[in-house]
Amino acid sequence: MEQTTFNTWKWVSLSPLPTWLLWAVGFGLLAAVLLASWGVRREPSAGKRVTLWALRVLAGALALFFLVEPGVRRLSVARAKNRVVVMVDRSASMTFPVEPKGATRSDQVAAALAELRSQAESLKDLYSVEWVGFEPELAPVSEEQLRKVPATSSRTDLLGALRAVAAGSSGNNRKLSGVLLFSDGADNAELKAGLDRAGESVLKELGAPISTFQAGKSGLPDIAIESVKVDDFAFVRSAITMEAEVSVRGFKGQTISVVLSREGQTVGKKELTLNTDDELQPVSFTFTPDQTGRFVYSLAATVMPQEAVVENNRRSFSLKVIRDRMRVLLVVGRPSWDERFLRGLLKQDPNVELISFYILINNTDLRSPENELSLIPFPQDEIFAKKLNTFDVVILQNFGYTDPQVSISAYERNVEEYVAGGGALAMIGGDRSFGEARYPFRDLGRALPVERAGNADVQPFKARLTPEGMRHPVTALATGARSTDAAWSAMPAVPGINLTRAKPGATVLLEHPFVNVDGKNAPVLALWDYQKGRVLTLATDGSWYWAFPSHASGAPTRDYERFWGNALRWLVRDPDLTTLQVTADPPSVEPGRPVGVAISARTPDYQPADGAQVTVELISAEDGSKAGLQEVTTSADGTARIEFPAMPAGAYRIVGKAKKGGKSLGEAQDVVAVRAVGPELADSRVDGALLEALAKRSGGKAFTLPTVNLRDVPLKEPPLVEVGRAKDEPLWDRWYWLALLALVAGSEWLLRRRFGYV
Repeated sequence: MEQTTFNTWKWVSLSPLPTWLLWAVGFGLLAAVLLASWGVRREPSAGKRVTLWALRVLAGALALFFLVEPGVRRLSVARAKNRVVVMVDRSASMTFPVEPKGATRSDQVAAALAELRSQAESLKDLYSVEWVGFEPELAPVSEEQLRKVPATSSRTDLLGALRAVAAGSSGNNRKLSGVLLFSDGADNAELKAGLDRAGESVLKELGAPISTFQAGKSGLPDIAIESVKVDDFAFVRSAITMEAEVSVRGFKGQTISVVLSREGQTVGKKELTLNTDDELQPVSFTFTPDQTGRFVYSLAATVMPQEAVVENNRRSFSLKVIRDRMRVLLVVGRPSWDERFLRGLLKQDPNVELISFYILINNTDLRSPENELSLIPFPQDEIFAKKLNTFDVVILQNFGYTDPQVSISAYERNVEEYVAGGGALAMIGGDRSFGEARYPFRDLGRALPVERAGNADVQPFKARLTPEGMRHPVTALATGARSTDAAWSAMPAVPGINLTRAKPGATVLLEHPFVNVDGKNAPVLALWDYQKGRVLTLATDGSWYWAFPSHASGAPTRDYERFWGNALRWLVRDPDLTTLQVTADPPSVEPGRPVGVAISARTPDYQPADGAQVTVELISAEDGSKAGLQEVTTSADGTARIEFPAMPAGAYRIVGKAKKGGKSLGEAQDVVAVRAVGPELADSRVDGALLEALAKRSGGKAFTLPTVNLRDVPLKEPPLVEVGRAKDEPLWDRWYWLALLALVAGSEWLLRRRFGYV
């Protein structure tokens, strides 16, 4: 029969009495001892007094000994191995040198791990040592890997790595006894601003001491563009200010230059004088963009020969330049409710600069000397011959005069050329427009998507969406075709329509539900691209009725405002409403990452361009060289996505062209900034204070490499776990203990009698 091996023991009580009774008897014995001592307090002989006290105390102790029944419990135990995790920072900042032109921080850690691994042999009986790197996920790591494989993680997330260790410990029978953290402390995630409450909560959850080992040295000479603060967009021809912070260490008394450039062209330059060896200098540039679109700007600081890191001297960002205010010319045949609502809407729009004219006088008024009016004559020559190209949109509302003094008949050729050259025109119906006009526009008529088809029909009606209208951005009052259709169905009826017919190539978005022209429903809202420009026609002067729900009680809408906002954006070719869109995804790319491009192609009637052939070029914005070319075919929803491989740092222009069935779907452009360094490499500092805080708050210690001494690292002792059976051996049942009790009690009784106390 196999015998159990006992390798430890402990004292135990074998008494069957309950604990409370033992305590009660113990207090009783103590009272008896005190009472006996009190009885001999007047004994003049100190020797006799001490002897009686000692015998009484010894007798009480022996009596308690027999009550407690002490014994020895022999045990067979084992100590369970706990986890000790050695964590190594694998973020890109570990590639910085410890000293200028010296070994990297990862190399320094590799040397420390080699020394630590030999010391860890002494722990193998008590601990299971795990060697992991975090980038940011945990993965096994070795000294050879640290030396040969550069650290590439784009972020340092110490708290995330500690959470992962805590999660591994909770799902493991082996408890965590300690963490040895090797890092430069350059956290750019949750602990970027230092250890906070969230960090302390993670340390508490970890429940083990963290000993930190700082890699690298502070104070390396370096110049870095630390931060750039600028809005995501700017207004064309309006000044914008960009602010940045330049971190400089180790160049006291020298002067450096900071240059702001836009795709290779210098925008501004400033000189900074360095007063100390470690300072953070603010720098700002105020500039005025002169074109709309998206551009890449770069901020670059002088590269000094003694710098430890030169990649962080440059930083790029993208800026979208939009129109500050859209210049709109509104020419109205006569005042009306329709004109009042539209004019009020345009005046309230902060993005619109409105110039409007009413035709309140006619040819007869001007020729009557006795009828002097204070009205200003319509400055048609100033507008249509000189200033026409300064407007983004021209709106002719209920306008079609032929009288020379108030007509644009002499200038309609100018308007047609304005549209053909890229301008935007909207013509709105009424009793002086389209078929009701006194004189039809001949030259300008070529630019319109409709032509007159008879006199107006004044029956009220509800405009109805066409299939094209359900998909077109001008009529998109909600998200999705079904919601848009419901929104238009809820619109009030309008009082009458100017009868027109759509020309070939025109897109009809709204139609009359029951009035036909040439066997087709009469167009209400039609549009098209006329050469380089765009034209929209609305064959009614009742759109102001669509504003009624905006002011109704219950559930007001803003569909009237949304409709005209969509129309103006489409007319001025808002990039978000073009048939082809190529968008950098994302607009700023971290170093070593691919350049993504999202593509969306639509046909001229804004249906998804399924199977469109799209060619995308990636061109350097600084020297115009071609960096890449890819071709892709769009999916059923007209979208596609491509990726160019990682590009060198700089600004790049993305140029996309699309075709379907041999017909062009347009051309679109965007820009992308490839950063020289990401947040991880923007600063070469070592944050020893954070590492010390982690060690102090968790009960660990902070060290600085190359010091590595495992004996100084605090670790939790693994708990003892009982294995097999225990054996109790009583000690109280020996004859000599009973004899000793009798001897002590008898001796005290005899001495008390002899001393006269009994």
